[in-house]
Amino acid sequence: MKIGFLGAGRISEVVAPAVAQAKNVERVAVAARDLTRAEAFARKWGFYKAYGSYEAMMEDPDVDVVYIATPHSFHYEQMMMALEHGKGVFCEKAFCLNSRQAVRIRDFAREKGLFVAEAIWTRYMPSRKVINDLINGGAIGNPKVLTGNLCYPIVHKERMVRPDLAGGALLDLGVYGLNFAFMCFGNEIERMESSVAMHPAGVDGMESITLFFKDGRMAVITAGMYSRSDRKGIIHGDKGYLIVENINNPQSVAVYDTSDKLIQKIEFPDKVNGYEYEFEEVAAAFDAKKTQTDSMPVDETVFVMEVCDRLRGQWGFRYPQER
Repeated sequence: MKIGFLGAGRISEVVAPAVAQAKNVERVAVAARDLTRAEAFARKWGFYKAYGSYEAMMEDPDVDVVYIATPHSFHYEQMMMALEHGKGVFCEKAFCLNSRQAVRIRDFAREKGLFVAEAIWTRYMPSRKVINDLINGGAIGNPKVLTGNLCYPIVHKERMVRPDLAGGALLDLGVYGLNFAFMCFGNEIERMESSVAMHPAGVDGMESITLFFKDGRMAVITAGMYSRSDRKGIIHGDKGYLIVENINNPQSVAVYDTSDKLIQKIEFPDKVNGYEYEFEEVAAAFDAKKTQTDSMPVDETVFVMEVCDRLRGQWGFRYPQER
């Protein structure tokens, strides 16, 4: 798979080491609004070409798939641009602003027979299968309750407090908690309850989300941009509980019995930095002529965006582009 990076900012810098070592991924091009920045990134990470505009890279016939690593608010138009040029798309979370945009991307990609997937790394990690095997294998008996939190003190970052950049805790942090719950408990939701504390700039600063599933299970998710949480995910069963260290990038999973005795602990070391798994799966799917990944089908991405829409609806919160 010949990949082109759209954006040479912080996220691209973070994932570049993994892409450099990922199997069957060829680093072809990088595009940024600043050509000098794109050239520096290309030299540092071994990309053949650098472009000073996104549009120029879209015209490059050597690029198969465009990896999009820009703020949420730009994802929709940039994905559409790539698809219109016949490129596959691998877009960072959050996929876009809302489910309406996600549906349009899904349908347009299907119409053109092009690859599209969301780059939310926890969906692609081997830890996902290990955790699910423990849950489904009865390690903690009947799992009924899940809790997960992800909070970082990042309110000082401009993108987090700008409504026009789709700022706020939900799309940046809350989506990890939601995806953790859906990966463990499925997506058959009966109802949702939530509370939010809005930031003075007009975005969600922190929130608590309770999901009630049709099979009687419950998940409680918290997210916020003011403080540092322990980032733990805990699944509670009638024979014990399971603790996942860091739902944003699982480091380990530990199984305890009802007497709080540690029964088993499994570590999750990375081959590089954790991002290699998603790029390798995308490359394998693309080479197999699939139009999506198994770990994050596009319909699942749409579902997560629908949940985010419903939550923002409960809060009376819209982004400026939606008004």
